[in-house]
Amino acid sequence: MAERTEEQHAEKMKKRQAAHEKIGATKTVEKGLLIVNTGKGKGKTTAALGMVVRAIGHGKKVGVVQFVKGAMTTGEKAVFDAFPQNVEFKPMGEGFTWDTQDRARDIAVAREAWDEVKRMIADPAYDMVLADELNIVLRYDYLPLAEVLEAVTARAPMKHVIITGRNAPEGLVEVADLVTEMTLVKHPFREQNVMAQPGIEF
Repeated sequence: MAERTEEQHAEKMKKRQAAHEKIGATKTVEKGLLIVNTGKGKGKTTAALGMVVRAIGHGKKVGVVQFVKGAMTTGEKAVFDAFPQNVEFKPMGEGFTWDTQDRARDIAVAREAWDEVKRMIADPAYDMVLADELNIVLRYDYLPLAEVLEAVTARAPMKHVIITGRNAPEGLVEVADLVTEMTLVKHPFREQNVMAQPGIEF
């Protein structure tokens, strides 16, 4: 196959640019999104925290509540603590349920964290709310899905809500505006016995 000349390449890119601009011109709705990051692959929380960083860059106020994490110190907490005017970061978990082995306690902790999420969703001061690992809490029936759906669908029109964690329930996926499923292709924890490392996993 012959190589494209600079002129042919420029012409192709010009056509792509025109097509992209034409599509962009039809997008006129601005609204708060309900975003769900789920799946077995790594990166659900990382992607959500990337959106938090973007929001900070635009001067937005963000609330972050972590449901499962909290038993360990994470790098993201150290970063977000440097932006107290923009981010309220609350790690409220006590570890995975197999660590605690106390269902009643897990339910109580999940309820306390969910109350914080509901407060942030209801507070007009917050432009974005991240409920990290909420899907895990829903999977174990620590909170009723109906209550979560009621809160996220009744949010203010311009408020963004992000929910992460494996096994997002079908009801949540149905009402979400944006759903990304992370697919596990390869992970050093499984294939190479590489331990969780600071800066990568936490």
